[in-house]
Amino acid sequence: MTDHDHPSGRRAAGRRRRCAAFIAAGALLPLPALSGCSSDEREASVSASQDIAPAPRGELKNGGTLRWAVDAMPGTLNAFQSDADATTARITGAVLPSMFTLDGNGRPQRNADYLDAADVTARDPKQIVTYKINPKARWSDGSALTAADFIAQWNALRGKNNAFWTARNAGYDRIGKVEQGAGAHEVKVTFARPYADWRSLFTPLYPRSVMGSPDAFNEDAREQLKVGAGPFLVRKRDTEEGRVVLVRNPKWWGDRAKLKQIVLESLPGDKRAAALADGSIDVAAVDQLAAKRVASARRPAGSAASRKPGDGNAGPQGDGAKADAKAFAAENAVLRGYTIRKALEPAYTQLALNGASGPLADDRVRRAVARALDRQALADTVLKPLDLPSRALGNHLLMAGQGGYEDHSDALGGQDTGAAQALLADAGWKSDGSDRQQAGQNAGAPAPGAGRAAYGYRDGDDPSDDRYDGGPYGDESAEDGSGDRGGYDEGADDRNPARSGHAGASGGHGAGARPAAAEAPLSFTGAVGSEVQQAALLRQSAAFYKQAAAGEKDEAHGDTSSAAYAKYKRYKKRAARALSAAERIETGQAPHLPGSGGHPGSGGHPGARHVAAERSAAAAPQPAGDRAGHIAVVKKNGKPLTLRFVVPDGAGSVQLRTVGRRISEMLGKIGIQTSVQRVSDASYFQDHIASGDYDLALYSWPGTAYPATDARPIYAKPQPAPDGSLTVEQNYTRVGTDHIDQLFDQAASELDEGAARTLVAQADARIWAAAGSIPLYQRPELVATKKTLANVGAFGFATPRFQDIGYTK
Repeated sequence: MTDHDHPSGRRAAGRRRRCAAFIAAGALLPLPALSGCSSDEREASVSASQDIAPAPRGELKNGGTLRWAVDAMPGTLNAFQSDADATTARITGAVLPSMFTLDGNGRPQRNADYLDAADVTARDPKQIVTYKINPKARWSDGSALTAADFIAQWNALRGKNNAFWTARNAGYDRIGKVEQGAGAHEVKVTFARPYADWRSLFTPLYPRSVMGSPDAFNEDAREQLKVGAGPFLVRKRDTEEGRVVLVRNPKWWGDRAKLKQIVLESLPGDKRAAALADGSIDVAAVDQLAAKRVASARRPAGSAASRKPGDGNAGPQGDGAKADAKAFAAENAVLRGYTIRKALEPAYTQLALNGASGPLADDRVRRAVARALDRQALADTVLKPLDLPSRALGNHLLMAGQGGYEDHSDALGGQDTGAAQALLADAGWKSDGSDRQQAGQNAGAPAPGAGRAAYGYRDGDDPSDDRYDGGPYGDESAEDGSGDRGGYDEGADDRNPARSGHAGASGGHGAGARPAAAEAPLSFTGAVGSEVQQAALLRQSAAFYKQAAAGEKDEAHGDTSSAAYAKYKRYKKRAARALSAAERIETGQAPHLPGSGGHPGSGGHPGARHVAAERSAAAAPQPAGDRAGHIAVVKKNGKPLTLRFVVPDGAGSVQLRTVGRRISEMLGKIGIQTSVQRVSDASYFQDHIASGDYDLALYSWPGTAYPATDARPIYAKPQPAPDGSLTVEQNYTRVGTDHIDQLFDQAASELDEGAARTLVAQADARIWAAAGSIPLYQRPELVATKKTLANVGAFGFATPRFQDIGYTK
């Protein structure tokens, strides 16, 4: 869940370079329990585009420290260097001038703190933009912001002086000259070539003391910013402690910052749940488990659903169990001070099809893959459980809600199995029927759903995580506790009858039957990584159920007919099963996870297999079956059509693997096999996506207010380099056309906003038709914040207004 970040730096850094947002764990995982929160638990209405608990400044306290978790220490404080990241963007947004900021719909807005006016004052013979600087604007050393600062930044970033190590010069390279206007506070920028995205320039604006010298630009600004001009200043960058301290700017002329200081603390995503539980951070982008833990702590005290080990008399628990229960209760008390903010992040997850070589070099095969996908079903998988608007994204260049957004997917066509098969046949990939096999009867052809193991799921697993009791996030529909079923009930889960083997569920083992769990929404698995992780989660569950059993036994007071006693027996059984499974994993025996969805006494579905065997299966082709349980693989010249699907292996990428598994199933229905390769998170981008070592892959791009500039390198046609290699810029699908390039160039030069919007729309339609990138859905943005904080949370597109963040009175 993690700064989605994440990993993207989408606002200030997004104008600098659209960096791929690959495995931002928190933003990619579904959050089943938030949609289950009762209405009285909802503390604020949730907007699809933003959720920041807005409050007037007058309702906020003056002072206080905000501890804000970030993914890592900033690689540099210079936003125009190649290793600038999301933390760099956050810092510069608080301490440096931004000429334009973005509103919740991604529209650029003039920042009145720095500009009295900014307009295109001439178009012919040259485009001229005139900036009128707010005379009150001052650098923290007391000097005024003037045209000299604009001139220095243009000279550093225009690309004419190689002594400045800049990441890119888009926009600045179109400027012919920058000069002082009628006075020191007026700046005239004359463009050599028209530039539609001129509002993206001079944000952030650095002082001439940084931009005027290559040494200061390349080295000094990496470690420190001695001079700023925002509501905050950088006081300290402590690498050893992993924190950056921002303090109020005493020379700030605008609305005084409500907070006294902001401490940005480097905190990996997998450590944020613990930091929330001990109250050591105030704001953090989070993943599913951390958000789930926060929500479970908020259930009304005293309800059946809210009982936890240690609530009330624990009876015969040992000292260790009592200590654990006490610690758990203490964590709950802390976590009740947080809430989860959620919105649609201005970033989207796509299926990338590598068109450089192999079957996908044929655009007919790419289009067949695209038309096999039910994109709405994939969006529903991720967004519906979050109670966020669920619709497939229909645009590569604009997010839903942005001005000009239109769904252009009809340029390619919607889901149509027949059309997809016809495209494959036209490309020479046909099924002669010789590969149609009865599911499960041939060891060389995995049964339907066998590919689940490659994504971290075993057939029959209950993928919900019930360590915190009850339904997702602990919200129960049954007052008597009958819905309080953990993830290890053998063959039954009242929250999803499709997993239970009840009448109507496809839980049988007959020929052609699909495992019941394959029909269920998969949001979490106990096997989220290595066997060590799996065993640890099982032991944690065993400890929890052991404590829960003791509490229920005490409440039953010896009444064996009571509901409490029935729960005691159920919890005791779950504890034993979880502990047994953990021990079998640790000793290398073949485990089958508690909760395998087979019939009672069956020992689980046939899909349960030894962990090592599942790891081997991850690298094998994983065809998906049709409803009748048959597999029909298309071939060309006797060779089956198999695509290598590269997916990240980390615990934070469970949702990506779930989506990937479902895509594999959809492709199986048109006869395409997918050979799934799980790779480490660390190598996923550089060693596979950027290098082109994949056929299919899932990764994300941040949205932008300036698509003509920022999206061009992502979809530009690869060009041969003098050494014979291919220059792809950021087009990792290697699919592009001259026409798409021309449309981007025309859009970037078109000063009429309506005409520019039309050109961007035409470019998007052409990108759809090329079928190299298939947008699936906007990602969710999940942020835990202290309940007493206002004007902070899931910002969506909007630029944070740091001076307005504060604690309520």
